[in-house]
Amino acid sequence: MKYREFSDLEWKVSEIGIGCWAIGSEWGDVSETDAKDALYASLDNGINFFDTADVYGDGRSEKIIGEVLKNTKEKIYVATKAGRRLNPHNADGYNLKNIESFIDRSLIKLGVEVIDLVQLHCPPSEICGKKETYEMMDEIVKKGKINYYGVSVEKVSEALDAIKYPNVKSIQIIFNMFRQKPSEIFFKEAKKNNVAIIARVPLASGLLTGKMNSQSSFPENDHRNYNINGDAFDVGETFSGINFAKGLEAVEELKKIKPSDFSLTDLSLKWILSHPEVTVVIPGAKNKIQAELNVKASELNDINSLKDSIKEIYNNYFKKDIHSNW
Repeated sequence: MKYREFSDLEWKVSEIGIGCWAIGSEWGDVSETDAKDALYASLDNGINFFDTADVYGDGRSEKIIGEVLKNTKEKIYVATKAGRRLNPHNADGYNLKNIESFIDRSLIKLGVEVIDLVQLHCPPSEICGKKETYEMMDEIVKKGKINYYGVSVEKVSEALDAIKYPNVKSIQIIFNMFRQKPSEIFFKEAKKNNVAIIARVPLASGLLTGKMNSQSSFPENDHRNYNINGDAFDVGETFSGINFAKGLEAVEELKKIKPSDFSLTDLSLKWILSHPEVTVVIPGAKNKIQAELNVKASELNDINSLKDSIKEIYNNYFKKDIHSNW
């Protein structure tokens, strides 16, 4: 496993982390045993960055991570998120009382005295550009409940607004071979401001594993079933917001160009890591096997010679449909 610098914090984080949405909820049923096995397998393979949120299983994901933290001496950087517990989820709710209460709950679930990184969880766009937002987060840092903070966003414009504020240490954003827009302008600005980039949805909700087909189906409690049109939350979180049938066609094109010693998962993660501005990519895992498959890309050869071909596939299949959406 290779490691990268995280902003200016002197953290060395594994360039592949683990996203812990799936062990909380909305990806079908995942047993607690499988969830813990995925986390321990990640640790065994050099992963030291766990990304979660307070709403993943209403705290289930945080609680499972907390139990793992108690049983290891390894340093794990835990990043959680706050804000989506608001109901209704609107800008007025982003105040010190609400956000601090959510963080207090996360501290208990994780079983820690201070959280390494708290990210505002895809807040309304207007929140990302308001100085009061970051004054609120600075106050929570001063209280000793969190060490640092960042913002998880849906749109590039929100990311660009947030990184204007000096204490924003990270931006989490969807970035994969089917969602390439962040690399155009945002990556350059983030690097200039020394802001860490956490790349989420790297496998386009599983599409970029190459294991799906037109007959694939998903459990009732899996967002790939009920959010295919964005009925529950931003449609960009499900299959990266692309048309599923088009995605399957593009996957076949990618299979034609991938190196013989790479799986499509390897290619997908290595492509993201080929962008030096990215700090850590966070594929999910529902069990030990998936966790082990996710780590291989770190040690594989670079695929820079394929980047033009991958760009062409994106342009041909998706750019016109989705590029302006996020």
